[in-house]
Amino acid sequence: MVTMTGEKRYAIDWVEEHARRFADFHLRIWNYAEPAWREYKSAKAYCDLLRSEGFTVEEGSGEMPTAFAARWGKSGPVLGTYAEYDAVPGNSQQVVPYHAPRAGVHPWAAGHTDPHSALGTTSLAGVLAAKATMERFDIAGTILFFGEPAEKVCGSKPVHAAKGYYDGADAFISYHPHFSNTAIWDTQCGSYWSVVFTFETVEPERWIDKSLIPTTHTSHAAARCPGAIDALCLMYTTTKYTKEAMFPHTGTWTLNEFVLVGGDATSDNLPPRFSQIQYAWRSPSLGIQQQIYNVLENNARHVAAMTGCRASVRWITKTRVGLTNHAMADLTFRNMELVGPPCFTDEARDFARKIQSNLGLAPMENPFLDDNERLLPPREYEARLRRAMPEWQTNYTSDDYVDYTWHAPTVRLLTMRPRLRPPSPDYEYPAWTHNALGGLPGAINPGIFLGAKTIATTFLDLLTERSLLKQAQDEFGKRTGGGIGGAEWVAPLLPKDFKPPVDLRWPEYVQTARGEEWWIPTPAIGSGAGEPL
Repeated sequence: MVTMTGEKRYAIDWVEEHARRFADFHLRIWNYAEPAWREYKSAKAYCDLLRSEGFTVEEGSGEMPTAFAARWGKSGPVLGTYAEYDAVPGNSQQVVPYHAPRAGVHPWAAGHTDPHSALGTTSLAGVLAAKATMERFDIAGTILFFGEPAEKVCGSKPVHAAKGYYDGADAFISYHPHFSNTAIWDTQCGSYWSVVFTFETVEPERWIDKSLIPTTHTSHAAARCPGAIDALCLMYTTTKYTKEAMFPHTGTWTLNEFVLVGGDATSDNLPPRFSQIQYAWRSPSLGIQQQIYNVLENNARHVAAMTGCRASVRWITKTRVGLTNHAMADLTFRNMELVGPPCFTDEARDFARKIQSNLGLAPMENPFLDDNERLLPPREYEARLRRAMPEWQTNYTSDDYVDYTWHAPTVRLLTMRPRLRPPSPDYEYPAWTHNALGGLPGAINPGIFLGAKTIATTFLDLLTERSLLKQAQDEFGKRTGGGIGGAEWVAPLLPKDFKPPVDLRWPEYVQTARGEEWWIPTPAIGSGAGEPL
């Protein structure tokens, strides 16, 4: 039975007492807006704060410069959670009720969409509230807190898992901002795999038989080897054609591509030597993931042969699918009920109405979704989710938290991020509206503090009511066929010696003689694209 104990009341009050501190920390991370694998300032902010709170902190854990592994406590159950803090390129936005990218950098620089700035702050506040309560009431236990960079490419958690960082934990809480307040019941996230194919023009001189050419000094007029850009373009086009045949049009699976490097910017009659294209795909099963990769690999081999290139593949990530735990989900949601539903401030409602007005919509009395301000029982959320899926599909979308679920009983906790109410079912708000609301304290803080209090109180139950922890662990053992290494257990998909892809050409902020810039230089006017056609 989940009840309001003195310890849990203390933790809830502690979050309230320190609310301004965490609200400020959230805005700090939100304003850094650092993208995947390049979250240097954000990671340092967490590491400095955790050390000041008495945690031992390993910076650069798993050979990832912007990751960390923090630990506090020496005995008792080992409970863990994590922070994410990466932003998304192309989503720069100020906290204003109209479209306005941040000044001073390229307009397509990064911004927080989900926002991960709130994700990490929520988990941090929950952990520190639990720690303060453990100290106050002399509760035995150990807290693990991980810094997980590059979630938008599902980058760090499979690496931490493969290298043993999650070993020995007794339970985990995975938190994420969402439009609702609930805990996932059955349908956990699916799998996300990603690779980068590189094409290199290594021996362009072998493309043409030189004996067929009257003179050897015609480099500016002779046909040249197609080269790396042609290989990349053919890879893109060929994959678009073969996508139709990768897997039947059933269930929910997606495939996306991103150009990392597009040649060496030569305008001479020379073949571009180097190009890279990243593919990322989501599906509900590992078998589908492998099928999609088989087609991609085959395409890369063939287009390389067609263009006189050498093809290589580098894995970015491989996640498993999520493993549910009803005991953890039920316990967490019961604690959320003890805390109570969140509520927007008048500041948030006024701001949201200004957004609607600026978009030419009639401002609404309540401009936010009802689900933002009510608690949604896990089974009710599950029923909603299943309406969009075929019966055979057991997992949905993707997130790399799934790698935690195979190392200890894990709950996926969701609390609200502000979502605007559409004026009609077919209307979709521009992305900048939600990005702006993510930086508005009155809109984002209610979800942060509900999540923090829920995490803290759930940790305290697991530490003080050992039967609750045992129930979750027994269920974990059954679902894995015996726990770690059991008959149904799935091991990490990356090798222990995996080298994280931190050296690739990911978007980032750079220091120049002109100051700090986005990796695409700051334009004088607009986006620097010139005159519209």
